[in-house]
Amino acid sequence: MNTHETLTHAPEENSRRMELIEAAAKLFRDQGYERTTVRDLGNAVGLQSGSLFYHFRTKEEILVAVMARGITRTTEQLERAIAAADSPRAKLAALFHVHLNSLLGDNQAALEVMLYEWRSVSDAARPGLIVLRDRYEALWQTVLDEAATHGLVRQDTRLLRRTLLGSLHWSVQWYRKDGQLSVDELADHMLGLVVVS
Repeated sequence: MNTHETLTHAPEENSRRMELIEAAAKLFRDQGYERTTVRDLGNAVGLQSGSLFYHFRTKEEILVAVMARGITRTTEQLERAIAAADSPRAKLAALFHVHLNSLLGDNQAALEVMLYEWRSVSDAARPGLIVLRDRYEALWQTVLDEAATHGLVRQDTRLLRRTLLGSLHWSVQWYRKDGQLSVDELADHMLGLVVVS
């Protein structure tokens, strides 16, 4: 099953799949993929463990669906934010705001699974996820290239993209919602560290 088949099911089945994907995201994040059993997944959504395989063929397929949904939702949010931005700087700000709000907000569990359970994905299942990841990173690259053309960031945008995404990803380890900065304030502060003019 490919990463886009989720949307092709009947509405009630699709809703059940989404419920399972969301529950799996939290379990995989909190317990780890290897330690989460099929029974754990079934209990989380009130299904017998065998009934899960009506929706997914394998436990790994659930993992791939969690990752695909996380990165796809974030990509769609970023596409909308970039389209609404009216300047290269506003597009640059959109990168930080969307990424941090997704990573530290409602999409946190799925994106953490994408970041920390990549080793659990088989070689056969990786290509589809790589396509989704590359689509997201291509948005970043396009915005950074435009920003560099306007003198907003330094010219080595490929290294800058990797550096920024790595540091933003790490924020899940240290950011506290009850701390001094809201997620949007953090995004603005981080943007300020990057913009050179």
